Amino acid sequence: MNIGIILETKEPEKAWNAFRFANTSLKRQYSVKLFLMGEAVECEEIRDPRFNVHEEMMKFVQLDGVLYACGTCLKSRNLEHETICPISTMNDCVDLVEWSDKVLTF
Repeated sequence: MNIGIILETKEPEKAWNAFRFANTSLKRQYSVKLFLMGEAVECEEIRDPRFNVHEEMMKFVQLDGVLYACGTCLKSRNLEHETICPISTMNDCVDLVEWSDKVLTF
């Protein structure tokens, strides 16, 4: 199954759960693509003692999950040079939706 995830928040617990869900799906041999949009492009900067979002993001990349980040959202925050994600467009987001058997938003 192909799972597409659109993450739109940098709220630590929600972002952490989105990446945990993605990682669990990858471990079950599903293909997963995750698109960061809006304030979610700031997820790499989240530092929370209870919800280690950065660690889950790194696991996602190590498990060969595909990670995208909205280029317009990155640029509006001056983060386009400070991200592990390829700068992407709304066309990439639409492609993710078309590719997916299931789409989840967090």
